[in-house]
Amino acid sequence: MQAVKITDKVYWVGAIDWNIRDFHGYSTKRGTTYNAFLVLTDKPTLIDTVKKEFYPEMMSRIASVIDPKKIEIIISNHSEMDHSGALPQAVAAIQPKEIYCSDMGLKDLTAQLYPDFEMKVVKTGDRIDVGGDTISFVEARMLHWPDSMFSYLEKENVLFTNDVFGMHYATSKLFDDENEERLWLYEAEKYYANIVLPYSDIVLRFLDSVQKMGLSPKIIAPDHGFVWRKDPSKIVNLYAKWAAQAPKNKAIVVYDTMWGSTQKMAEYVVEGLRLGGTEVKQLSMHSSHRSDVATELLDSSGLIIGSPVLNSEIFPAMADVLCYLKGLKKKYLVGGAFGSYGWNPGPVNSLADCLKAMNIEQVAPIVTSKFVPDEKTLQACKELGLAVSKKIAEKIK
Repeated sequence: MQAVKITDKVYWVGAIDWNIRDFHGYSTKRGTTYNAFLVLTDKPTLIDTVKKEFYPEMMSRIASVIDPKKIEIIISNHSEMDHSGALPQAVAAIQPKEIYCSDMGLKDLTAQLYPDFEMKVVKTGDRIDVGGDTISFVEARMLHWPDSMFSYLEKENVLFTNDVFGMHYATSKLFDDENEERLWLYEAEKYYANIVLPYSDIVLRFLDSVQKMGLSPKIIAPDHGFVWRKDPSKIVNLYAKWAAQAPKNKAIVVYDTMWGSTQKMAEYVVEGLRLGGTEVKQLSMHSSHRSDVATELLDSSGLIIGSPVLNSEIFPAMADVLCYLKGLKKKYLVGGAFGSYGWNPGPVNSLADCLKAMNIEQVAPIVTSKFVPDEKTLQACKELGLAVSKKIAEKIK
């Protein structure tokens, strides 16, 4: 395994996971990477490690450019196990002189790894000499864990950002200018929607504070996906856009069905949205993954949900996706609900509670159907779509 040169002093020594298809409930159709970086200064420094299973690959890449035992410093920017899992093995093999992490990183690494080695705590503004260059630190708490921090190699002007500005995207092409934008843009958006979205207010504050610090890195090196060398500002600007959650004339209709009644109702809701001039995506949980629904929701202003009843509860696939979306805390949504039932309408009516729990403004009454919807009910579904479309139009004026 060969390291990949990023600058004269920085090498990628991570691992590519071509086969992973689920990352704690997130569908990773294009796999992922676990990026680690080797800084070849007078005090060779390893920034982050990899998932435990990929330790041999990382060490092989390190050995392609340096004897691993010459590494003097290890920095842990993020304690999540896909970046720290190989840390104990790496420390045992390398025996570095110093290991650095944030204050919360120390607590989290201790709770996860039960390490038998000491770690030094750094905070925003701290700097360490790595022999011929300096690494400074910026804490990025809750982006997306409490321990998260950035490391900045000052003379080389490289910013190592752990999970921020990354994506789950396995690629043998390590740089942004080598990859097709039509492919990576969706994966970057999906990553933000499913991982970073709940922390959007923090993103905006953090981007502002970094700008005030005067940081303008030539290269941004995240822990997933590829390295940004041609135009790092592109992903920074996308984060600013996604974090702002500006209203757009788009809605999604998310539902499931048993015998086709809720499906038919969904089609008429979609038709109402379309007639109102709103871009709409119809997402059946029979064929959609929760993480893809979250991605479509990122730039939507409307969410309309529909469910049949099973065992006096909303349909399991709907309970799953609604629980997932609630945790992502998407702002500024309007919406409504619909559904069909056999003899107990209560679970369908409880969809109003789901909307309330997600801070979604319900703009029309829930539309319900006992068994198969009649023409009056279908017309009510169309009017539901129109009502949501009208409300979205008011918001984006």
